[in-house]
Amino acid sequence: MRMILAVVAVLYSASAFAQADKPPPMVGDKPLVQVKPKGTKEGTKAGTKEAAAKPAAAPKGKPQSIAARLQACLDLDDGTKDRLNCYDAVIAPTPKPKPAKAKGYADCRFFKEEDERLACFNGFAESIPKLPKS
Repeated sequence: MRMILAVVAVLYSASAFAQADKPPPMVGDKPLVQVKPKGTKEGTKAGTKEAAAKPAAAPKGKPQSIAARLQACLDLDDGTKDRLNCYDAVIAPTPKPKPAKAKGYADCRFFKEEDERLACFNGFAESIPKLPKS
């Protein structure tokens, strides 16, 4: 019993010494900082299918227009869930029970059925004139 008590006392004091206030590690006269990974967003991880289904993300430089992001979705296979997920990443769906006929690509988000929404987005994305790549 005394032996166990002695071991606990030694370990407890060692952990107290380990937590002493030490200055952070330095490189030259600058403290080290923790760098966060680039390219990840909240709620997604870099290697997941969800992150891979969003090729329409804007490059680091100039932000892309909605038209350019919709056209980037056309690179995915037609009629697939990945393409619909890409469109939904650009314009989030807000389904209505009885949506009116779509007059623009923004109206496609109101369709409840995924097939109808995909066909609507495809129609408008394909009719947008190709933008010059700069």
